[in-house]
Amino acid sequence: MKFVKYIVLFIALTVVLGCKVTYSFTGADTGEAKTFQVNFFQNNADLVEPGLDIDFTNALQDLIQNQTSLNLVNSGGNLIYEGEIVEYRIAPMTATAQNTAAQNRLTIGVNVRYINTLDEEKDFERNFSFFFDYDANAQLVGSIKDEAFEVIFERLTQDIFNASLANW
Repeated sequence: MKFVKYIVLFIALTVVLGCKVTYSFTGADTGEAKTFQVNFFQNNADLVEPGLDIDFTNALQDLIQNQTSLNLVNSGGNLIYEGEIVEYRIAPMTATAQNTAAQNRLTIGVNVRYINTLDEEKDFERNFSFFFDYDANAQLVGSIKDEAFEVIFERLTQDIFNASLANW
């Protein structure tokens, strides 16, 4: 009986230690990477929202730090995220009986270049976008803008994370 326990333990350790791919509890495949960097996402949208660029850059850094064991570096990262904000648009979505807007939609889009310096087959350049609907009578300021950015950034950063590290 004791012998069987040792065999099972040996097999389990061999499987765990023999894996070359590193996974986090979030399902991230970081491979042999130890570091990542997120370069500043310049706001190149037609409509420029002050501070949007730094807020998005920080949101992406925070998500990767929270969901992996990678270390954030300013240069020379094994995994590099860079790109630009390419869309910041507010458009009416639904109309009332009086032919006025009942809801507006804020859409933010980013172009992302992901560079894996350890495995160039995983590199990509891709656009991601998401939106937030709000009452047309409300102004996109204060708590509404904060909520919109939080919802949009959460989705955008998770989609970027999934595309780069979860291989979705």
